[in-house]
Amino acid sequence: MEKLLLIVYAIIISVFISTSAAREFNFDGANLHRRSTDETLCNQLIKPAGYSCTEHTVQTKDGYLVALHRVSSRNKDQGGLRGPPVLLQHGLFMAGDAWFLGSPEQSLGFILADEGFDVWVGSVRGTYWSQGHISLSEKDKEFWDWSWEELALFDLAEMIHYVHLVTSSKVLIVGHSQGTIMSLAALIQPNVVEMVEAAALLCPISYLDHLTAPLVLRMVGLHLDQMVLAMGIHQLNFRSKILIDLLDSICDGHIECADLLTSITGKNCCFNSSIADLFFSNLNLTHHQQKTCGISFR
Repeated sequence: MEKLLLIVYAIIISVFISTSAAREFNFDGANLHRRSTDETLCNQLIKPAGYSCTEHTVQTKDGYLVALHRVSSRNKDQGGLRGPPVLLQHGLFMAGDAWFLGSPEQSLGFILADEGFDVWVGSVRGTYWSQGHISLSEKDKEFWDWSWEELALFDLAEMIHYVHLVTSSKVLIVGHSQGTIMSLAALIQPNVVEMVEAAALLCPISYLDHLTAPLVLRMVGLHLDQMVLAMGIHQLNFRSKILIDLLDSICDGHIECADLLTSITGKNCCFNSSIADLFFSNLNLTHHQQKTCGISFR
């Protein structure tokens, strides 16, 4: 356990260093990885698998431009007919591609499309597919001034409204992890409830004060969230060269990388260590950390 703890600390430090370096030496954000116009979720994962996919952009009330992807079955026998709309909402540290990373037989987004559902996939603000804002850029501190509460009341609520408007049907929601707490929070709004048919919550969370994972409790006890904010860091770059090189070194025979996740979440049968998003809001992590400390659900 102590070895894993040291490794996690090394990873955290590498993220801090890479993020601080980008902030101090690259005010124009030139080192940030930006997607080319043809680098889209549809082009990278969905269309190559034989599915129809269209890109949509939704503007939230606070000015963020979040991505929605609409996926249709590859089954020609359906004759272009669409079933009931279902909106898939990813969890913490993920984005819309989380629903398509396996084979068509193993990925929920593909499975639902093949079953005839009208599949919509959301990617919340700050993720790889949703880095836009009407007046801010990801270099601005204000761009990251949000937590899962804003993701629920603005991002998810607007996505539900958009899908309902386009399809003229009530929307089924499938949320995973953070996507479940977003769903619960979004559904406190009467106008949102009216547009939702039902919700399925995978790995649901609300309170986190029951966690027993030693690494998580140790990091919470160190108040790492406050340390990060004190350093002026508002987003963490988990795709920096420093971190990638460190993980390559750690995973090259030194330790089973899945153990890093297992030490935090418990046993996980299906962890894919190659998956991570580009940016995460530190304030959002702080909000989750408050729940770990026993602060009430809010």
